[in-house]
Amino acid sequence: MKPLFSEREVRAVAIFLPLAGLVILGLLLARPRTTQQDADLLEREFEERVDSARLRPFDPNRADYDELRSLGLSKYEAVSLLKYRASGKIFRIPEDVALCYGFSDSLYRRLAPYIRIGRKYALAPRSYSRERIVPQPIAPEPFLVDTVSAAYLQAIGALSRRQAQVFIRWRDASGIRDMEELRACYVISDSVADALEPYVLFAERRPSPFEEPVELNSADSAALRSVVGIGEKTVTAIMRYRERLGGFVRVEQLAEVPGVTERNYERILKQIRCDSFQIRKIDINFAAPNELGRHPYMAPRTLRKLLKARQLKGGWSTLEELEKDDILTREEAARLAPYLQFGVRKTELKDDSTSFGGEVPPGYFQ
Repeated sequence: MKPLFSEREVRAVAIFLPLAGLVILGLLLARPRTTQQDADLLEREFEERVDSARLRPFDPNRADYDELRSLGLSKYEAVSLLKYRASGKIFRIPEDVALCYGFSDSLYRRLAPYIRIGRKYALAPRSYSRERIVPQPIAPEPFLVDTVSAAYLQAIGALSRRQAQVFIRWRDASGIRDMEELRACYVISDSVADALEPYVLFAERRPSPFEEPVELNSADSAALRSVVGIGEKTVTAIMRYRERLGGFVRVEQLAEVPGVTERNYERILKQIRCDSFQIRKIDINFAAPNELGRHPYMAPRTLRKLLKARQLKGGWSTLEELEKDDILTREEAARLAPYLQFGVRKTELKDDSTSFGGEVPPGYFQ
């Protein structure tokens, strides 16, 4: 029977296979590998581009190279979008931008809130409606939220006509005094609020000289809400912190409340006062551990030392003793001083009162 391959063909295959293997191995070795360091570098470059970008509304059918670069696109991404357009394709809906070669999902999600398809190319419904198609937006300028019109909010591409009208009705009905109240309007999404924040200006509402400053320790939620600079969320934070603290001794303690920004703090200080006689004190010798631990000035490590020493010693009569026993530092003692009292047991009081002729000397409980 005649063999399938001649001896010459077998020799040729035997020589070709090793050579082919060497070529493939060389290609694999020559191919650059993406290390974790390279990936981190690319990620840092992307974040730097995003941070330096000034995102604003744009029309992908009209934007030029410089505008695309200013939006944070890399050279490769900007050229890819221009090539897509040069090939005769048109962006009819925002999702078409994601079809450009090299555009990642994260890049599209970042650009999506700012994509505006001009009336010339947008897919129009059968029954034409002006508010369905957004005209070329104008560049936003700083504006006063108390006087801005619905037409301006629509013109800069922030809101549709109907959303802008709802926003104006909301503003006229309840007033908008800060970003917290602006975000509370249900037609303002987080992305729109973030885009508008650099341009929004709020009118300063100065309190009347005849108005009494709000007393922090006795004020209810309505009284706190009347202070310019304190929003709904901040009211809740202040009342919770006041409960944990036992009351404010100084108005400066308001800066410790989560949510009180530095800018609002300066505005609030002029409208509040503090009555330190209304604070609630803690008996350090008899208070339960959870009552002591709830106080914001009592660190967990300090609480453990205090409870252990109190079990052995029984209690203290002055702050100096707590410092001497290394329970409190001088700074901790100074902060806690207005909130602590040092009680004594009734049996001790009875024994001591006999030595004073049945009378307790002034300042014995201080």
